[in-house]
Amino acid sequence: MGDWGPVVIAVVLFVLLSPGLLFQIPGKTRVVEFGNMQTSGTSILVHTIIYFGLITIFLIAIGVHIYTG
Repeated sequence: MGDWGPVVIAVVLFVLLSPGLLFQIPGKTRVVEFGNMQTSGTSILVHTIIYFGLITIFLIAIGVHIYTG
């Protein structure tokens, strides 16, 4: 049996938190910009910290597991 929980959570969070795809914190003109597809070093750092925090919560604190087989 394979545990697909960490893989699914990591992929979903990566897609949702890609800076500039859905939203960007901080934006170039506003605090939050939606769908502008332009990134900066600051926004990459902020999204990395958010990603690390959420993946830690989901995988270590909550312990999400999806078993197959």
